[in-house]
Amino acid sequence: MAATLGVWFAPEAIASPDLVRNTQLMEELGYETFWLAETFGRDPFALAANLGAHTTKIKLATGIANVFHRHPGAMKQAANTLGEQTGGRFILGLGISSPAIVQKIRKLDYSKPVTFLRNYLDEYEAAKYFAVPPPDAVPVVLAALGPKMLQIARERSAGAITYNMTPEHTAIAREALGPDRVLAVEQKVILGGSPAAARTTAASVLKFYVRAPGYRRAWNSLGYSDADIDDASPRFVDGVVACGNEAAIRERIDAHIAAGADHVCIQPLHPEAGIGRIDTDALRTFAPGSSS
Repeated sequence: MAATLGVWFAPEAIASPDLVRNTQLMEELGYETFWLAETFGRDPFALAANLGAHTTKIKLATGIANVFHRHPGAMKQAANTLGEQTGGRFILGLGISSPAIVQKIRKLDYSKPVTFLRNYLDEYEAAKYFAVPPPDAVPVVLAALGPKMLQIARERSAGAITYNMTPEHTAIAREALGPDRVLAVEQKVILGGSPAAARTTAASVLKFYVRAPGYRRAWNSLGYSDADIDDASPRFVDGVVACGNEAAIRERIDAHIAAGADHVCIQPLHPEAGIGRIDTDALRTFAPGSSS
């Protein structure tokens, strides 16, 4: 089966009517899935319900819903409701997020996140749901970077979604998951502009993530030093964010697919605004079926 393309975005700065139009554009362009972030902005389930009501084909996925924020029974209610309302177009992406969000800001216990997730999945699977069911079971994928999380994704879910990673990591993840699990990878892209300006924008976006120990461990394992990460070295920024012309970015997308990705969800960063606006030029350029 050929790899598919999707879009990942944190659309907090985009007004709801504009976000609906952007999602409809993604659908028209043939993207398979729109992945919705969760931090401290919109509720991703309410957002997916609204976008699902204004679209007919594109799948909607949480990328990811934080397991510490919802009881597993409530999580299943939300997932199944969306699966039924959208006619089977919802994917539940789950993850343990980071201590900066869960512990420091939400004031929740983050002492044993892997154990918490295993128990959470047990309770999610056992939770009751008495409403009209979705046409098929809602697929569950797990945010996974390191070996423990990839193992849980292989054993307990339909697959994994990775984030802020390189094609080298995609190959590692594919080996860990085996051939029968879905591997979706997020890839930030900045189309056009000068290399220096693109790196400045990319570094400003990555700054949010460098404090998360999970990302840092994964980046270290790929050969990036703490100095690379803290100083946003060109080597590090270029490795994580695909910047440049169409050919260079297509090469990065193809590298993930060659390394074993089933699905690549681009995050089309605006060259100046970063995550403030979806770059619709990039959406059109890398739409499924388009070519150089």
